[in-house]
Amino acid sequence: MKPVSAIIFKDIAIELRSKESLASMIMFAVLVLVVFNFAFESTGLDKSLVAPGSLWVAVSFAAILALNRSFAKETDNDCLQGLLLAPLSRGELYLAKVSSNFLFMLIAEIIILPLFVVFNALNFDFRFAEVIAIVFLGTLAIAGIGTILSTISSNTRMKEVMLPVLQIPLTLPLIIAAVESTREILMDDTGQVSSWLYILAGFTIVYLTLSYLLFEFAVED
Repeated sequence: MKPVSAIIFKDIAIELRSKESLASMIMFAVLVLVVFNFAFESTGLDKSLVAPGSLWVAVSFAAILALNRSFAKETDNDCLQGLLLAPLSRGELYLAKVSSNFLFMLIAEIIILPLFVVFNALNFDFRFAEVIAIVFLGTLAIAGIGTILSTISSNTRMKEVMLPVLQIPLTLPLIIAAVESTREILMDDTGQVSSWLYILAGFTIVYLTLSYLLFEFAVED
């Protein structure tokens, strides 16, 4: 696992110097939460109905900003060929990039989630811990499928546009499952939450497994 940890360390070191991905993710996510909060403030709607949607719109679209930069550093400077020639398997390279993307998303969510609680007048109770668990699982799924899609889109001319076009339809089922499970927890209606969590966990396993197996073909194109 030394090559994997070396790539993760490399990505972290580069991000700490530039802070491009983290800054853009956090600013975009905070902007989404603020806009949603003001948009529904005067409608009188129960915030527990719209809060899950605003949270996952912020998370999913902020993730696209990070994933767009995932392989951009390597492809822009032709460093990807060096990684492919390094003594590590394609699967290890995939796991390293997934871990880096997942870590960056979690760091951004550490700031996003408290703001989400404050904007929607929620309490830092056990429900908040359950929401964190759902966000953790959903973020892992987004990082899993988003990493291979970032690899594919990085080889195209319009990579900034291609990634959202590919990712949004593929992540839509897990986003729906994440929104519904978050909504039921916030509304204390946990009757169907287990079903949505099974769907979310199923998509996470499928996306990670398929992406791991297909990554070799995606990165060689």
